[in-house]
Amino acid sequence: MELDLGALNLKNVLDHSLVGVVIHAWDTSIVYANPRAMDLLEMDYDNLIGLSVHDSHWHFVDEHHRRLMVYEYPVNRVRKSGQKMINEILGKVDDETGDVRWFLVNAYVETQSGASETKGFVVVSFNDVTDRQSLFSYEHILENAGDVVIVTEADSVDGPFGPKIVYVNRAFEQLTGYSREEVIGETPRILQGKMTDEEACRRIREALEKKQGVRETLLNYSKSGRPYWLDMNIMPLYDRNGEITHFAAIERDVTESVFNSQQLERRNTELRQIKDSLNKLVEERTRQLQEANIKLEKLAYYDALTGIPNRRCFVDQLEKLLGFCRRHQYVAMVGILDIDDFKHVNDTHGHAVGDEVLVSLARTLAQHFRVEDIVARLGGEEFAFASVIRDKESSETVCERLLAAARKTSIALSGGDSVSITVSIGACCLPPEQVCTIEASLNCADEALYRAKRSGKDRYEVSEAGK
Repeated sequence: MELDLGALNLKNVLDHSLVGVVIHAWDTSIVYANPRAMDLLEMDYDNLIGLSVHDSHWHFVDEHHRRLMVYEYPVNRVRKSGQKMINEILGKVDDETGDVRWFLVNAYVETQSGASETKGFVVVSFNDVTDRQSLFSYEHILENAGDVVIVTEADSVDGPFGPKIVYVNRAFEQLTGYSREEVIGETPRILQGKMTDEEACRRIREALEKKQGVRETLLNYSKSGRPYWLDMNIMPLYDRNGEITHFAAIERDVTESVFNSQQLERRNTELRQIKDSLNKLVEERTRQLQEANIKLEKLAYYDALTGIPNRRCFVDQLEKLLGFCRRHQYVAMVGILDIDDFKHVNDTHGHAVGDEVLVSLARTLAQHFRVEDIVARLGGEEFAFASVIRDKESSETVCERLLAAARKTSIALSGGDSVSITVSIGACCLPPEQVCTIEASLNCADEALYRAKRSGKDRYEVSEAGK
């Protein structure tokens, strides 16, 4: 079937139009493109004519940067629905640079006299609105917002792996320690832990199932196991047809507010002002209980002397780290570090100096490891760490650096003297195919530590789980 553009000199009009015009045959192959269309699509006539929407010369996104499927392209939409497409924003992505050129698109079916619709043409016209669309970028605003932003799909809310995360901003990466590559496709449940409020999670799930917004304060955990509190406001997102396709969560870190007794006191004072005198005693008891609960939650996960996570927190987060390594085929390293001759330090210089040594070493370890690693005090002079590494040789490098860092730890004494220390390290490497329990991995590291101590101290030993 041939296209006749001769009538009324229509071809001449289109050739000089400032609007891009592409005409598709019913099989979606391009039979005509005016010069403006070739300029906007950055293709010449010979390469453009004959292409169909199934060719991989381009891909399009909607105004939310969601990549379109082929059946959502303008030509296929109007072929299937028979309805015109009027003034919709679509973007063409440059596969080399990732830049988006934005178009205001219209499309409709054109049938010649006496022909059936299935033998007609699809006319697609588009204007370049890149300057208008880029006047300010919503994505740029989200990326630089101080609050955390997470966008998830609206489907599979109650599934074990849903709802799936499709977008997080830079504030999310900074707060949680996870990169966006690690969490895209995962569920927000990976941020929850044993002390996350189950009732709050239930209320959130019920609201999402009803496609409703919800606001909660929730305890979450970073990749390294650090607990933090969020003021979380979740809202549904609608497409052009009024259907809810995604949820957006705007989250603010309110950890300092929750743990700040002055702010908590002011909140309780405001509550007491709106209640009558008969409720004052009840309010005071409530305030005291809240403060005690907050302190208990903090003590449950952090060592009181050094301020770093304790054994309970370490075991919790080690379970997550091992699961992450198994899913993504990474090697996990679990280590135990013990201060050499620490009893001699206490006996010679006193327990106050011994405590200073523990605090100083904890500070050194916290600075030495990455945010996604786990560092904890197990008790006494014993510390533990866990990390994702490339191979066993990487574990030896980590241990050597730890030994060097410990040798530099020094506590000044009165009179100009100082106390220096060394440590012994036992480490266990767990390949992703090795199924190993928390207890087994710690026992493996502990046995390696024993060999290091027996071999002369100020040294390390590395074992591989299962060997």
